[in-house]
Amino acid sequence: MRDVRLLETAFDPALEIERFTAGHPQSGGVVSFLGQVREGGGVEALELRHYAPLTLPGMRQLADSVLGRWALDGLLIVHRVGTMAPRDPIVLVAAAARHRRDAFAAADFAMDHLKSESWFWKREKTADGWRWIEPREEDRRDLARW
Repeated sequence: MRDVRLLETAFDPALEIERFTAGHPQSGGVVSFLGQVREGGGVEALELRHYAPLTLPGMRQLADSVLGRWALDGLLIVHRVGTMAPRDPIVLVAAAARHRRDAFAAADFAMDHLKSESWFWKREKTADGWRWIEPREEDRRDLARW
């Protein structure tokens, strides 16, 4: 019912969604969100660091919370760590449900929590060097909706 992974290597979002969807043929709706490294703005690379003893257990706990709130047939959370280039996938969340509203809400909730309450530290590299990226006020407001 839940598939939660933390990866140090690239993943293929289309293949992940295809497999996830095939595994839930009874679902009337499958919603997915893909976060990728932005291209432009001088960004040459993005690095995500994490604290291993907390990251995957925290992601699994988040998945359990999502599954406890919405009637889902399945939930997929795949998250990268390490250094990535522009256009590389960072995170994929997919929710399968009998009805679309549960799938939309579940994916939205999961992403808001991954973005604002996660166990990751993010920095980006430009021609000027590396700089840490702090959560935005908008991210905190998104989380407060729940």
